[in-house]
Amino acid sequence: MTNKTQMNHLCASRRAFLRTASLLSLAGTAATPFALNLATIGAAAAQTAPSDYKALVCLFMNGGNDSFNTVLATDPTSWAEYLRLRGSADNGAIALPAVGSAGGVLPIVPKTAQAGRSFALHPNLPELKGLFDAGRVAVVSNVGPLVVPATREQYLARSVPLPQKLFSHNDQQSLWQSSMPEGARSGWGGRMGDLVVAANSTPIFTAISVSGNATFLSGQTINQYQITGAGAVPIDGLSGSLFGSSPAANPLQAIISGDRSNLFEKEHAAIVRRSIAAQSLLATGLVPAGAAGIPNPTQYNSTRRGGLATNSLAVQLQTVARVIASRGALGAKRQVFFVNIGGFDTHDDQLARHADLMARVSHAMAYFDGVLGNLQGANLRNQVTLFTASDFGRTFTSNGDGTDHGWGGHHFVMGGAVRGQDIVGAIPVTGLGHAQEVGGGSLLPQFSVDQYGATLASWFGLSPTQVAGVFPGIANFTNKNLGFMT
Repeated sequence: MTNKTQMNHLCASRRAFLRTASLLSLAGTAATPFALNLATIGAAAAQTAPSDYKALVCLFMNGGNDSFNTVLATDPTSWAEYLRLRGSADNGAIALPAVGSAGGVLPIVPKTAQAGRSFALHPNLPELKGLFDAGRVAVVSNVGPLVVPATREQYLARSVPLPQKLFSHNDQQSLWQSSMPEGARSGWGGRMGDLVVAANSTPIFTAISVSGNATFLSGQTINQYQITGAGAVPIDGLSGSLFGSSPAANPLQAIISGDRSNLFEKEHAAIVRRSIAAQSLLATGLVPAGAAGIPNPTQYNSTRRGGLATNSLAVQLQTVARVIASRGALGAKRQVFFVNIGGFDTHDDQLARHADLMARVSHAMAYFDGVLGNLQGANLRNQVTLFTASDFGRTFTSNGDGTDHGWGGHHFVMGGAVRGQDIVGAIPVTGLGHAQEVGGGSLLPQFSVDQYGATLASWFGLSPTQVAGVFPGIANFTNKNLGFMT
């Protein structure tokens, strides 16, 4: 039996076991209909496997990105309020220089004008400004978890259902990635993977994390596959010498992968066999990094270190590009990826820390766009969409040296299929006490994560019924597609 055939057989057996186990564990709970509905939708999707290739890449900014210093309102009224609340020494002086001044913010002109308004990006986002101007990046304004549409008055009166445990890192990361607080069993990237896995001849490479375990990629019938820049994470002792003996690897493999009668031992052995087969396939099929394959990213200009430094986010995206370039060898038609950059919990030293993070994000996204434009001779920009996500936005008011946990925030979507050079939704007026401000400058989201994700899922090829299965909360919103994808 070939590695690929063996893996297909193992994944099919494993999915059958997990479906049975999950339904037993969920019996009598409210989650059971959701699991059953998604399984039914997935079975229907298997009948119409796509012939083209598409990939979604989630770039998660861990800690809560300060949107107010990422996408800025620069019209006179907004800018004056920005300087009043962020520019004084008493507030830690976390304001940025104006458009046109040395090191000033970078003006952007969206195709859809907002009367009397003007906008700019952080000074350390020059590559992203270039991609925005070229029409391959859009800004989606003020996105965050919502249960139902809400007004500021409804929030303050607690008269409508609200997301659980707002302003908590772990819970809001989980809400963004799964639509549920901490403890969620599946994420919306993984649930999409459940529906498209039939398009891939090697199912294990459907949902891939380059940054450890991610709730976003956990499915109900598929498991995420974790990879590093060096390739698959190997099982120690199965190659080379084990305790000084080369032949010892064979009995070790037999012990850990041999069939068992106990259901859980049987499943463990199946996972081990699947891992061994996947590592073997990646060892021969994964396009290499460097001159022989996907070019290595350049170093970025680190404003904190005062010189060039390696950008680990760009290295993660290089690994994503290597997997995409290997899509033929891996039998992939639909893939979902997860990359992560930490450090966004900027309660202190925000101006310097956030500037360096912006430089890394801009450099990495531009590198990825450039690689996709000529991926081993093919332009895959139209087939790959990258989008940003984060725990939450941050407060507009300063705590003296930084900002605190907020709610809604602005996000970037990048790709050839994006309706770029535009801002989706109205950027809220800068300041306090307006219709979207719920305290300290925290923004009441204009768009829910469900609406944001559903728009991406529709481009990915999911039908409205499938989208509703992945995002049950989308039923609470009239606008189920925000229109930023072609």
